[in-house]
Amino acid sequence: MTPGATCCECWAIGVLRDEGIAEARKGAGVFVRAFRPLRRRGIQRLARGQWGNGRSISSADIESRALEVDQVSVSEETAPASISAVLDLAADDVTCVRRRRFILDNKPVLLSTSYLPLPLAAGSAITQEDTGPGGTYARLAELGCEPVRFREEIRSRMPSPDELTQLSLAPGTPVILICRTAFTDEGRPVEVNEMTLDAASYVLEYDFDA
Repeated sequence: MTPGATCCECWAIGVLRDEGIAEARKGAGVFVRAFRPLRRRGIQRLARGQWGNGRSISSADIESRALEVDQVSVSEETAPASISAVLDLAADDVTCVRRRRFILDNKPVLLSTSYLPLPLAAGSAITQEDTGPGGTYARLAELGCEPVRFREEIRSRMPSPDELTQLSLAPGTPVILICRTAFTDEGRPVEVNEMTLDAASYVLEYDFDA
């Protein structure tokens, strides 16, 4: 904090820091954050014309910026009860779990964990670190389980200690939680994706007709 700052100035700096506009650097002071938030286009990114043409769904958001996955793991696990219920699985059914961390402009901004029924994903590129052009949804389409409808649930909270570290969050920065379920034309849920976003790094945009 700047030496000699008044209570009002300290309060204002605290507000800017909590909103992700400013950041404190130990021993150096408080600086305006240079990072430009990413505009997440919630509807356009999930259109079949996006992943169906071999593009990643995130490419609808990033324009000319570089969004990269710097951590990825694929495992076979029993999903949490809430996920199993959405996927209509038995409590002891095993799922294919894909965990990823996304980096934008050298900053971690998103943690993503996808759950898919293992019998569906087994033997396909979905179980590989690199799922290929169009990602998981393109591979599901090839398996005869093309997603045609999505549901996203959004809420926010303060981060857990692990999220604080994984996303390199400034103190006081909340996270946005997005849980997306993908459904086939028959209404079958084929994937649940739980995402944790740095709230200071995203603007959520939903553009649709009345």
